[in-house]
Amino acid sequence: MKDIGILGVPMDLGQGRRGVDMGPSAMRYGRLQEVLQGLGHRVHDYGDIKVPVVESLRAQQALGGLGYLEAIRAVCLDTIEALNQMPAGVFPIVLGGDHSIAMGSVTGASRGERIGVIWVDAHADFNTPQTSPSGNIHGMPLAHLCGLGDPRLVDLGRPGAKVRPEDVVLIGIRSLDPGEVRLLRERGVTVFTMKEVDVQGIPAIAQQVAAKFAGFSRVHVSLDADVLDPEIAPGVGTPVPGGLTYREAHLLMELLADASLVTSLDLVEVNPILDIANRTARMMVELASSLLGKKIY
Repeated sequence: MKDIGILGVPMDLGQGRRGVDMGPSAMRYGRLQEVLQGLGHRVHDYGDIKVPVVESLRAQQALGGLGYLEAIRAVCLDTIEALNQMPAGVFPIVLGGDHSIAMGSVTGASRGERIGVIWVDAHADFNTPQTSPSGNIHGMPLAHLCGLGDPRLVDLGRPGAKVRPEDVVLIGIRSLDPGEVRLLRERGVTVFTMKEVDVQGIPAIAQQVAAKFAGFSRVHVSLDADVLDPEIAPGVGTPVPGGLTYREAHLLMELLADASLVTSLDLVEVNPILDIANRTARMMVELASSLLGKKIY
């Protein structure tokens, strides 16, 4: 049994498609709290971080095209504060919103300690303002967490990197920009693309992840809905064909649960406007339940 704290961050400022701000509501509507309580956990919903409506803002285009940087920074700071105010020992689940929220969620979940990060995503989100083709900040959070990019985002919460690049594992990757490839290789990030998933299989990858993070007191899973194949999870803004199947995704979560590694979780990039009958949000709820102990037998 865990004490679980749910926090919504309805951010849609880090990317260009509207609707992802409704992701937290869609996952709550998918009965996230009830499902986790059904597993025996104590669950408290802390509500949502306030996020300004995009129409109320004038895009502040900084060098490199960083739209809405100051608003995103403020929301991430509020996220860090909200997570730090949760009682010690609570397992936080942060509901996005676009993936830029991870700059707040990972920093807050770390509570100043060393943290391992398992980034389950079709994309690496390892661009900087200099490498990003779009300037959208939801493609940059992991790089900033690792100390690369704009100082205003790198220094969120406290100065400097929040995560060591060698303490990051990417799983399910199948779309990288050239600049990301170079930075990931230079920094020594562990990357399991869909090719590795196909060749090695989820059990072998999960075993390597468990060995890598053995002894860590904090391990964070940041789960982007677009890691799933669009055929089973259509409600995402940046779909990429050839993603994780239903069983591959559940098996990964089940094996991580067996390893008793994970201490915090993001569920991000669910866009109900693009979804079919809330299918993607319900999938994310199901995956969270597998990570938090649901078993077939």
